[in-house]
Amino acid sequence: MRHLGAVSVVHQLTRTPLRETAREHGRIAMSKGLGLLSGGLDSILAALTLRRQGVEIACVAFVTPFFGADKALKTARALDFPLRVEDIGKVHLEMLKAPRYGYGKNMNPCIDCHALMFRLAGKMMGEEGFDFLFSGEVLGQRPMSQNLSALRAVANYSGYPERVLRPLSARLLPITPMEEAGLVDRERLLDIQGRSRRRQQELADEWGVTDYPSSGGGCLLTESSFSGRLRDLFTHRPEADVTDVELLKVGRQFRLSPQAQLAVGRNQSDNEAIKRLVRPSDILIRADNFSGPLGLVSGAAGAEELAAAGAIIATYGKGKNEGTVRVLLQQAERKWTIDVIPMPQDGIGRMQIL
Repeated sequence: MRHLGAVSVVHQLTRTPLRETAREHGRIAMSKGLGLLSGGLDSILAALTLRRQGVEIACVAFVTPFFGADKALKTARALDFPLRVEDIGKVHLEMLKAPRYGYGKNMNPCIDCHALMFRLAGKMMGEEGFDFLFSGEVLGQRPMSQNLSALRAVANYSGYPERVLRPLSARLLPITPMEEAGLVDRERLLDIQGRSRRRQQELADEWGVTDYPSSGGGCLLTESSFSGRLRDLFTHRPEADVTDVELLKVGRQFRLSPQAQLAVGRNQSDNEAIKRLVRPSDILIRADNFSGPLGLVSGAAGAEELAAAGAIIATYGKGKNEGTVRVLLQQAERKWTIDVIPMPQDGIGRMQIL
């Protein structure tokens, strides 16, 4: 695998001209499809459904602070899928702040997210000479984001409504121009619908797919605990960037004021993550005369907020039972200390973001 900036490529996607006609001597000509690959069973089967009828497939996996591409990379290596990995954190975050179709049960804007991924893949489709886009979406698998209306909304909002194919449910959906033109054989596409996984598992057994992740999960935006943190961030700091979101994934979180927030490491791994994420405007904070966690204050923090942050840090360190604890603060090259009284648990409870 080689790296091209933010893009990881398992196999370089090839360029071919878009086919003007698909039928040659009564047979379906080789066509090219670019698929969204999560690495889950549905996206695997969608790609295999097309490859088994002679379509040349390649895949793209997108990375944001909320989901990664590890499963997709593992799948691509195992099944020899050409794969391109793109980090779309910034553009995804801007979408997330004001999704056109709103959120699901938590902070998951599934319709807008799928449409964004198809829109970005559509640009690659034009650049790389693919004929159409595809995904592993299944009609009715998710009542809110994969019903017929939602699937249509995703395709329309993507900007490529005539170029989106869902191989697993295609025979239950309106025929697409790709099928009409003979780029794919509709009769060899599938008619899966609903929440049961039995049909997919049967196909996996039949096609020799033995290593695939369990269904569900994989996106932090579907988790209520993380969604609470994210909702708090957007409420108080609508200008938040990707680093602010990455910090939400670390340790314990505290709201010091409407403008300032504290992240406190739970363990060495959290502390190392904080060191990687610190920016010149952020303030690192830790006990100076006792062992304990590392904290990071972000946003506009004055003396009162820093004293509260120090008191929280002291409470989670070895000096929690002391009368006062000296804490060390560092912002860029500047270092200074303040003395604080460890904060009682009820005070911590009022400030913690749950």
